[in-house]
Amino acid sequence: MAHVVQSPQKYHPHEWKQSNHLQYVTAENERSAAERLRDESERVLQETQARTEKAQADVNMKLSQRIRDVHFWKSEVEGKIEEISKEIESLSSSKEQLEFALQASQTPLEVTRCCLSYRENRKAIDLVHDDVEIQLMKEVEVIDGIQGLLHQTLDQTTEQIRILRSCKYKLEKDFADKISAHQIDRNTLGGQDTSGIPATMVPNPKAVDSKCITPDQWENFSNQNILKAEKERNASSMLRGVICGVLDQTKQDMLRQRAVVDQSFEQRIAETQEAKDSLEDHLTKVDVDISAMETNISALQEGLQNKEEPMAYAHSRINQRRQRPNVELVHDPPQKRLIQEVGEITESIDQLKQKLSESQSALKALLRRQLALKEDVEIKNDSLHIDRDCCMALRYQKLN
Repeated sequence: MAHVVQSPQKYHPHEWKQSNHLQYVTAENERSAAERLRDESERVLQETQARTEKAQADVNMKLSQRIRDVHFWKSEVEGKIEEISKEIESLSSSKEQLEFALQASQTPLEVTRCCLSYRENRKAIDLVHDDVEIQLMKEVEVIDGIQGLLHQTLDQTTEQIRILRSCKYKLEKDFADKISAHQIDRNTLGGQDTSGIPATMVPNPKAVDSKCITPDQWENFSNQNILKAEKERNASSMLRGVICGVLDQTKQDMLRQRAVVDQSFEQRIAETQEAKDSLEDHLTKVDVDISAMETNISALQEGLQNKEEPMAYAHSRINQRRQRPNVELVHDPPQKRLIQEVGEITESIDQLKQKLSESQSALKALLRRQLALKEDVEIKNDSLHIDRDCCMALRYQKLN
């Protein structure tokens, strides 16, 4: 089916001129607006560029100051780490001296106890609570006290080393953090123009991380670590002085008491030797007296035997004279003298028997004394062996 084609609308010449004029005016207005916009844009560009450059300069200045601050505290922390490390090394050396002194004190203690044990083997009257034993027991007390003091000082030293290491650990952690922060800020400060390079945008740059602290808190953190480390370093230095004093004092105490014990031993050995010499001298004299008494007893026994013949002869003569007959049996002077002679011989025999009995008793007493002196000399020999050959020899071998 065919359609009717309508002819296009035709305009009046006036409308054509008006349309052209409108286009001219509109174009002029839009060009003017565009020109003003270009001028405003250029101004804004210059202002934003200046503001950005100013902001970057301010950021760089603050970064530079921050880098200097971090570098300063990093250097302070590093210096304190070095000081603490040296102090730990020095205190550890003092600790080794304490341990050595404690170990070294064990030998004198064992020697002293051994001497006390040896001296328990003294016999009889020589098992006396003498000055040597008193000083040996005091030496045990002195060494026990020294070991207690060394143990206490060693415990303090161990604890101080632990505290120093804890301070060093905190400083080293702070130092490592500051190295990292220093490098990050240096990289941030030295960063180049990143135009054209994709950047990771921070979702909310104005938001403050909950882990963030203030600059004052940051500075105070390092300052407190340094102050704490310095305080403990000073305490450690004072402790090292105490350790030196303890080591010197304990050494002097041990040497002083050792000298007292040795002097007591020497005096006791001299006394025992003197007593032994005196006992041996008396023993020699007793031996001489025993020999003389045995000779005396032999002489008395011989004297008694010698009286038997005169007594028999006197009795024989009396009996013979009793055979006189009758009136011749006179109690005359010869008869009287014979009877007197028998009495004298009897008295002599009684005297000789008395002296023989007394001599035999004296000999028994001398023999008992000889045995007692020999036993006492043997006891003194044992005591000298214990004190001189056992105790003093052991002390000389172990303590010198």
